[in-house]
Amino acid sequence: MYQPENYAVTLAFMILSMLCWGSWANTVKLVPGYRFQLFYWDYVIGLLTGALGWAVSLGSFGSTGHPFVADFLHAAPKSILFAVIGGVIFNVANLLLVAAIDIAGLAVAFPVGIGIALVVGAVSSYLISPNGNALLLFGGIAVVLAAIVCDAIAYREREGEKATLSRRGVIISVISGLLMGSFYPFVAGAMSGTGAPGPYAVSVYFVIGVALCCIPVNFLLMRHPLDGKAPVAMRGYTRAHPRWHLWGIAGGVVWCTGAVFNFVASQAHVVGPAVSYSIGQGATMISAAWGVFVWREFASASSRAKTFLVWMFVLFLSGLSLVALAPVF
Repeated sequence: MYQPENYAVTLAFMILSMLCWGSWANTVKLVPGYRFQLFYWDYVIGLLTGALGWAVSLGSFGSTGHPFVADFLHAAPKSILFAVIGGVIFNVANLLLVAAIDIAGLAVAFPVGIGIALVVGAVSSYLISPNGNALLLFGGIAVVLAAIVCDAIAYREREGEKATLSRRGVIISVISGLLMGSFYPFVAGAMSGTGAPGPYAVSVYFVIGVALCCIPVNFLLMRHPLDGKAPVAMRGYTRAHPRWHLWGIAGGVVWCTGAVFNFVASQAHVVGPAVSYSIGQGATMISAAWGVFVWREFASASSRAKTFLVWMFVLFLSGLSLVALAPVF
């Protein structure tokens, strides 16, 4: 399998991961009127397609470790279990985050969920594999959290929310964040120890866990949406425009590409899971950039909101730079 042999290429993998994780949600905007529960079936198909595609390409060539098929067939049971559990946790967290956004709004749900996920994921991953300069790593994480706060304030200013925030939405956001930050240590654990497979095989087992969990959980959310909207019928999926299915699959492929490259980067000796995960969570900045510069979400926002946006980008870039330097020092 292919594994980057120097930090420059590994950093490029982490940056690509951040770009993919921050960009996949654009595919949701391209299918207006398509309920997210239905979109999610195509999204999971895209995850499976992406994981297998990278496994039979980069995962099957190179001079590091074993090729994908050997890794996949001879993986230790513990590694398989950890990877599948990681997929299950991620799937539940991802669905809850979307529900929380519908209930409490992006201004509350996304910063709360991703902020908690960043802290939980980075700290727990560092405890499992303490690579990198701890001062730079956690200092960078603190700066990124400050950027997320600025992002939240900017959204609040733009939306002019005066109503009391939904308590249910905030609770779901917190639960989602705790789960979103908990899946990565399982992935890191799946790639460590005797008989552990490489990141490409782990990615496939991870996506299998997502798919297995998606069947009961997504059907449950179709019948009982947490956002209070009407139940979703499966006939809406079969009647959807073919283009919508293609965008859903594309979204899954893009997210999975980010995940595979992030998992691969985490196995570089000088990087480790904590640094790789933290840089990947810079996806919040990427998604904000899409909203500001492409979708023009803040075109009519107040000058105060735009000021917080500027600080958000400055703090994000500063925080991610500190995290990126942690393995070097």
